[in-house]
Amino acid sequence: MAIKSAALSNVGKIRANNQDSGYAGNNLFVVADGMGGHAGGDVASAIAIRRIRETDKPYTSPADAEFALQSSLIAANQLLAETVFEHQELTGMGTTVSAMMRVGDSVAIAHIGDSRIYLFRDGELSQITADHTFVQRLVDSGRITPEEAAVHPRRSVLMRVLGDVDAAPEVDTAILGTQPGDRWLICSDGLSSYLAEDRIRKALASELDPDAVARRLVKETLDHGAPDNVTVVVVDVDDSESSAAEVPTTVGSAAAPLTFEGEAGRRPLRLPTILLHPLKVATTPEDAHFEPESDEYLAELIAEDRRRARRRRISWLTALGIGIVIVVIAAIASYRWTQDHYYVGEQNGTVVIYKGVQSSLGPIRLSSVYETTTVKVSTLSTYNQQSVDDTINASSLKNARSIVERLADAAQ
Repeated sequence: MAIKSAALSNVGKIRANNQDSGYAGNNLFVVADGMGGHAGGDVASAIAIRRIRETDKPYTSPADAEFALQSSLIAANQLLAETVFEHQELTGMGTTVSAMMRVGDSVAIAHIGDSRIYLFRDGELSQITADHTFVQRLVDSGRITPEEAAVHPRRSVLMRVLGDVDAAPEVDTAILGTQPGDRWLICSDGLSSYLAEDRIRKALASELDPDAVARRLVKETLDHGAPDNVTVVVVDVDDSESSAAEVPTTVGSAAAPLTFEGEAGRRPLRLPTILLHPLKVATTPEDAHFEPESDEYLAELIAEDRRRARRRRISWLTALGIGIVIVVIAAIASYRWTQDHYYVGEQNGTVVIYKGVQSSLGPIRLSSVYETTTVKVSTLSTYNQQSVDDTINASSLKNARSIVERLADAAQ
């Protein structure tokens, strides 16, 4: 089966530099998202991609490719640790990696962090990798929903990355089958965190080639404000018996000369971005950071999350209680207001004075007979009978009684 691919990376509208890197080769496809801010996120992803892309070659079996990928990620982790040892200003840098190696009708996958691999097949989009984040742990345990995870204050906490933070990181690996018509997407969280899966599915479902799909995905993210770097690699599998070899493409920080000086400051906001997306681009997104996957730390974060949920429930209940009190007070005040009004009407052929207004709230009438008179409607003139049937508004009880007196005086 032939493979067609494309890779594209964009710094976004807020970040000062691109900490993402991506690679699309003949057999290997990978995305890395650096962490560590200006201290070396771009360096981390570039070093990882440059080391991992050395494995881009044919393999005799998917198992061999899986082992080669896993080994290259561990080697990249060691290289990052050595770099930090030589450049202490890069302490704490790290990177996520999501990589896929094609071997015949199979693919080997290696993954660590919160970049993602998606498979679009027969109109369905499936997320192949699992995020190694604290909020994903909460989602998996049923403590929060995916919607709550998207806005959780700890969503940037990574539990697994490559870098000098963990000497022996655990890398997820898998071997999956692939078939003609499959479209694979590897992306950094700059895409998956800001573009809904439905929009990702629609882009992948288009008849466009991989390059056009990649550009569409990046453009839609930019249209949504793109506060983070965004990198995508799109891979198509077709049933061609042979095809020309793809020209390997490296994008993002790995495509630039490797430097060890972070660019300080932030890119100035452009006016159209502020006007069109004021909420999405108001602040720079929080830098991802690593925390060891220890029981003590998880227990601390879970306890903190429970306290936050408790405060949130108390706030909602307080707001609900205040809302109910306001509604009740408003209802009482409105009802009392209606009872300050009077009008003259008819009941059982007799002119009566009603207290309230001529309307009802569901089954509740907002008026009642206040005073029955001795004036019969049949003794009134045709005009006055019609007026009483239609009711006559009065400004006060005294005014209502005056109206009744006039009607009695004019009775036949």
